[in-house]
Amino acid sequence: MRRRAVTAVLAAAALLLTAGCSSSAGSSASVPPPRGSVTVLRTVAEGLRTPWGLAPLPGGGLLVSSRDDATITRVDEKTGRETELGAVAGVSPAGEGGLLGIALSPGYASDRMIYAYLTSASDNRVVRVRYDAKKPPGEQLGAPHTVFRGIPKGFVHNGGRIAFGPDGMLYAGTGESGRRGLAQDRRSLGGKILRLTPQGAPVPGNPFPGSPVYTYGHRNVQGLAWDDEQRLFASEFGQDTWDELNAIEPGDNYGWPVAEGASSDSRFHNPVAQWPTDEASPSGIAYVHGVIWMAALKGERLWRVPLAGTRASAAPQSFLTGRYGRLRTVVAAGDDKVWLVTSNTDGRGSPTKGDDRILELAVR
Repeated sequence: MRRRAVTAVLAAAALLLTAGCSSSAGSSASVPPPRGSVTVLRTVAEGLRTPWGLAPLPGGGLLVSSRDDATITRVDEKTGRETELGAVAGVSPAGEGGLLGIALSPGYASDRMIYAYLTSASDNRVVRVRYDAKKPPGEQLGAPHTVFRGIPKGFVHNGGRIAFGPDGMLYAGTGESGRRGLAQDRRSLGGKILRLTPQGAPVPGNPFPGSPVYTYGHRNVQGLAWDDEQRLFASEFGQDTWDELNAIEPGDNYGWPVAEGASSDSRFHNPVAQWPTDEASPSGIAYVHGVIWMAALKGERLWRVPLAGTRASAAPQSFLTGRYGRLRTVVAAGDDKVWLVTSNTDGRGSPTKGDDRILELAVR
């Protein structure tokens, strides 16, 4: 496992406490850190109820899941027209659980399969459903087939983000369901990042033979993204002190509940960046041209984290603070653009007219 010296950790922590400032610790006044920008191009869709996952379709269109309604809707990103595909059977919404992340099959062009992370009556699980656009609206989803089951569920900390990696394998961020000890128990599926085959089996070569566990010691992972070098990053909710952006190394321990944020304990992999929980509570992340963009719920802002390999190259910057309320999901949308999904109808926000929304942003 890669470890950082204690002095480097403390220096990084000091740097990151200056998030949003115009210069980073140690920067020369004549060489300021790289600055970013965010421009809201347009509102793509509005009036969405508890949107959570977002999956762009090849050839156009956005699929969005509703946590509480357990539906998947197709949004025409040009006109904003919404077409409900149907409901995913077997979802039991409660608290932070319901129909959460969605992802398209690596073979979507031929199999038309949508993968979904959901909360059932007994657990959190991953299912897949076939999408048939030729059927009438509301009837376009086939019966769900369970790919993987047994992830602990709770009123809180259900994780929920899924994504197919560059290796074609399925990654899932899980939460410890409010039972903190599960995060350090490698026999449990809670508080982990899991790596599965598309059929739901542990991937050969995973760090713990025969286990789907890829990393552990997480509190609640809701963001997954890869950079141009196929390195995985993940966002994680802290409890009262520090939220995290982590560079993911197979088999590493990320500390929860022993450590929250950067630690001098050499057993734990320290974060790339960390924030006070009032400024973040991070959910989705996206990678665009050397930068991780991170959607913040309680912090009601979009964070920009420039990277140099697996380290932050400058202090994070925040954008859109308070402008659109809670932000749930951010997805790369081509060259220098992202889709951003708000989350004000989730029971913890203050919805305004038009909530919830999908926005198109230009980012640098």
